[in-house]
Amino acid sequence: MATAPGITGPVIREAAKMGQAWGFGRYGGPEVQEFFDRPDPVPSRGEVLIQVAVAGVNPLDHLLRSGLVDGLDGGRPFPRVLGMEAAGTVLARGDDVFGLEVGDAVFGFALTGGGTYAETTVLSAPHTARIPEGLSAAVAATLPVAGTTAVDALDQLSLPAGATVLVNGVGGGVGLAVARLAIGRELRVIGTGSTAKREHAEAIGVRFIDYTTEDVAAAARALVPDGFDGIVDLAGGISLRTVAPLAQEPRNVIAVGDMSVPDLGGRFVERRLDRANLERSARLALDGVLAPVITAVHPLSDAPAALATVENGHTAGKVVIKVA
Repeated sequence: MATAPGITGPVIREAAKMGQAWGFGRYGGPEVQEFFDRPDPVPSRGEVLIQVAVAGVNPLDHLLRSGLVDGLDGGRPFPRVLGMEAAGTVLARGDDVFGLEVGDAVFGFALTGGGTYAETTVLSAPHTARIPEGLSAAVAATLPVAGTTAVDALDQLSLPAGATVLVNGVGGGVGLAVARLAIGRELRVIGTGSTAKREHAEAIGVRFIDYTTEDVAAAARALVPDGFDGIVDLAGGISLRTVAPLAQEPRNVIAVGDMSVPDLGGRFVERRLDRANLERSARLALDGVLAPVITAVHPLSDAPAALATVENGHTAGKVVIKVA
């Protein structure tokens, strides 16, 4: 089977084959989103082309579409494909790809702008890992963003067993991953969220504070009078400023989305997107310590609804798109 210049291994689909993708033709709100056909991307140096099995859906996706995040589009022209994480099968490799072979089941980040709400895409090879035997593609697709973020935040806090951590915004995919991993580390976990998020949080052992019916600061102080050993914030804004004073030490406030956290004495999460961290997250998932709470699986044809649910904040747990 022929290979394209600069590509290692067979290109399993013909170069002229068109595949469906969901993306956006310009920056803006949901109105700029569209389905379109595109040829299989050609993997550049350090990239792998994959047949997408499952794509994860994240708040970062609509932020990128809105033009609020720079530097993750790879300089690609419009229309651009939505999505930052996926699991699938390697179809071809660009130059200088090591440790991944055609036919491997993999998961990772689309850090060079290829997007993942598509039949095929390119992933950054240094930020892609093999899926270990026994781990489903659906679970693997949730790990690049939510799984590794949870590992990074809790590693940064480095709290001993028995310490108390507040997860501010516990109900989403990252929040539940942080909570589950913290419980696996024998931490006491208090979480904040809306009423709809209570069931999933309490099911994994979180002591839940409903911000729609309770005074968060008062309820938290009643539960932990001496202050929290650590806080992981997923909400940002006013919510972050409400809970930050509840930490015993300001530096033990770790924010995942709000980069103004140093103004409060806290720290922004230090992300590690490398293959080693992906592999570590996969092992934790296999052991059940980092098992994601997947609450919705959509086909690619229903990608608009999948992203709308996350963008509107109405979903608990993790939403994924099953492509193949």
